[in-house]
Amino acid sequence: MNKNRLFLASCLALITTAMTFAIRARLETVFGPEGIGLTLEQIGYAFTPAFFGFTLAMIFGGPLVDFLGIKKITWIAFVTHAIGIIWTIMADSMSALFIATLFVGIGNGMVEAALNPMIASMYTEEKTKMLNRFHVWFPGGIVIGAIVGWLVMDVMGQSWQIMVATLFIPLVIYGVLFYGQKFPVTERIQMGISNKKMFSSIGKPLFLFVAFCMFLTAASELGTTQRIESLLKESVAVPLLVLAFINGIMALGRLFAGPVVHKLKPAGMLLYSAIFTFIGLWLLTVASGGMTFVAAAVFAIGVTFFWPTMLGFVAEYLPETGALGLSIMGGAGMFSVSLVLPIMGKLMDEANAVEALRTMSILPAILIGAFIGLNIYMKKRSKTEQV
Repeated sequence: MNKNRLFLASCLALITTAMTFAIRARLETVFGPEGIGLTLEQIGYAFTPAFFGFTLAMIFGGPLVDFLGIKKITWIAFVTHAIGIIWTIMADSMSALFIATLFVGIGNGMVEAALNPMIASMYTEEKTKMLNRFHVWFPGGIVIGAIVGWLVMDVMGQSWQIMVATLFIPLVIYGVLFYGQKFPVTERIQMGISNKKMFSSIGKPLFLFVAFCMFLTAASELGTTQRIESLLKESVAVPLLVLAFINGIMALGRLFAGPVVHKLKPAGMLLYSAIFTFIGLWLLTVASGGMTFVAAAVFAIGVTFFWPTMLGFVAEYLPETGALGLSIMGGAGMFSVSLVLPIMGKLMDEANAVEALRTMSILPAILIGAFIGLNIYMKKRSKTEQV
């Protein structure tokens, strides 16, 4: 088994996933009131399959990873990605965009369902570190997608269909890299944990609490960044560059996550993340021009470690939940985003972007209290285990 090639291919698959988020954010203006003519609320509904499709793929893909194997789930991701990209290029209405986004969402979900447990099984002694390093390429891919969108449409003046077609580049590369490779089995299979124990473990209070928190962390991060074009169009000239800036900071943070994990532990990282996210969202409500980038930097510092650290927490402290546990976490996160996108669109249609940002800031405020409690619990648990 070639771990380095598998890890590289995984990163390319995640880049494909992430680029769809940035390019979809750019499509908001293409299909919006000034383009094809959809309202912001309608676009919110058209974009929701990216997240509930992701959720369904992870919930069903998680258990199937153990039964069918990581390899088959990875190829399902490849095929659904390809269908989604082609359908997006042909989309000319809300319904067509909805179906295209659904296939892309399923592909994205299958990538996470297969590759998170694969990395956890390949790097059993450094799960949180390597999951953070893998998830460098989610913000990294969004940076790539945002810059590609800006260059193709705003600088080169090409059509939005050409912008979407650039997704075939990382898609083909990750397909070639995965082709013919030997894949590992999941960690749960390696540990010999039964299906009964896996399913019972997801009912533990700690897992349910962390899954609830995943709802709020993912919505805070992805709900905001997915609607960046509409949220910041009055504050800056090119909101997509703010998206690239945010995700550039996130990529650097995740790349050097190892020392932070060692010093703060996952629970500590999550608390500091919630605090910075809350401050960043409030700053975005009052910032304009160059100060928008300062506010965006604070927000970026906050959301950098949310997603991979939530997964790392489950992989480290609840390994018996297996691939299913990681899939439920990812699914919960994406499902929450599918709920907030139309709500944000309605707030922007009826009020303004500032009201939408203020409403979103409630989520990290709740998380601050939740993660203070988690830190207290984990310290008590650590002392009990040392006795």
